[in-house]
Parts: sequence; C-alpha cells; structure tokens
Amino acid sequence: DEQQTGVICFLLDVTEKMQIEKMKQDFTANVSHELKTPLTSISGYAEMIENGMAKAEDVENFAARIHKEAGRLLTLISDIIRLSELDEMPEHEAFVPVDLLEVAQDCSGLLVLQAEKHGVQLAVEGESFQVLGSRSMLDELAYNLADNAIRYNKPGGSVTLRVEPGRLIVSDTGIGIPEKDQRRVFERFYRVDKSRSKETGGTGLGLAIAQHIARRHGAEILLRSREGAGTEITVEFPVGEDRAQTEKLS
Repeated sequence: DEQQTGVICFLLDVTEKMQIEKMKQDFTANVSHELKTPLTSISGYAEMIENGMAKAEDVENFAARIHKEAGRLLTLISDIIRLSELDEMPEHEAFVPVDLLEVAQDCSGLLVLQAEKHGVQLAVEGESFQVLGSRSMLDELAYNLADNAIRYNKPGGSVTLRVEPGRLIVSDTGIGIPEKDQRRVFERFYRVDKSRSKETGGTGLGLAIAQHIARRHGAEILLRSREGAGTEITVEFPVGEDRAQTEKLS
C-alpha cells in the first residue's frame, strides 16, 4: 500500500577498471618518453649535418649514430606492437603439444652469434617435455629470456637453457638483479640499469612480453637472483590434468 518494505543496493567494484586505466595512462606516458629519446638524437644529428655544422670527418660518425638510434627505435616499436597484439589475442585459443627442449635448442641456434659477440657461452641441457601451447609464442618466450640473460652478462660468462619436467629454466652468470628491483623487472619499460640497457639496445619490454606469454599458457615465472652472481628465471607450466591431456594429444 505504497509503503517501503525493503531496499535493494547495487554495488559495482570499479577497482580493476581504474587500475587498468592507470596502467594505460602510465604505458602511454612511458611510450612517449621512450620514443622521444631516440627521435631527439636522430633529429639533432641530422640537423647538424643538414646545416653544415658537422665536420667532414664527423659525418660518418653521426650517420652511424643515426643508424643505431633508428634501429633502436624500430625495435622499440616492434615490441610495443607485439605487446598490443598479445593484449588483443583471445584468452582461449587452440594449443598443440610443444616440446620445450626443441624450443630451447632452436633458441640457442638463433642466439649463438650474439652470445659469441658478447663473449658468453650458451648451452642447452635437459630432457624432452611436452606442454600444450603455441610454438611461436613459446619460441618468443625462450628467446626474450635468453636474450636478456646474454645482454646483462659478463665477458666470459655463460647462459644455460635447461628443460625439466614442467619447467623451462634460463640461468646466467651475469650482473644479477638487486633485491629491491626484483619485483619490478617484469613491468613494462622498467630497467634496473638504464645506461647498460641503452648500450645493449634493450627496450625494457622483453621480460614484460615473456611474462605475458607465460600467463597465456597458465604458467608462472619465478625469479632468483643475487647481485653480481647471476640470475635464474624458471617458467613453471601447468601439470596434472593438462599434462595428461598433452600426452593424449601427442
């Protein structure tokens, strides 16, 4: 009879939405900053050459720096595009059995020249183990982890890709990661040593891409590192029911 007998409350939690918005804003700001740095260098050197401010003997050196910064810029853009592609991929896609040992061996073959260039020994150990996944994405995961291990190593150091049941382990004898930075190294654009990253051509996105791919496969990335003594990154893949399904498919 027009009397209020109850109240319905509708509560909407927008925390995750706000966090995503904040991440997007931070990412946009970081991208702008990262793109601006090499573009500023390219523009500066080109302007000096155009205005005749560069001596004849300096032109070759300036051209080399422009080429280096342009290469860094292209790599950065490629990684940004790749992250965007991973973000837009469907959560559930058809995976096939993939042998992690083959992934590690192919990765080693692709990086052997870079390892030699940095004076680093590259090795593959372990036994065959199949997981359900995307071969191309797992190749990219292993490549990014191993490439990072080579870049932040020492002359005469080593990088080992080891396959164990349910695990892909990339270990190195490099410079290591300070404890205060270990929780943040998988963030987009986060660098422990910015000067070294610039010197080696790193974009600050390799580990972020690796973590993204791991999550796509239901895997977890574990990091152990000691400053000055090296780093070990373990990718733990789902086992149990998923393992049984993999064996059935293969």
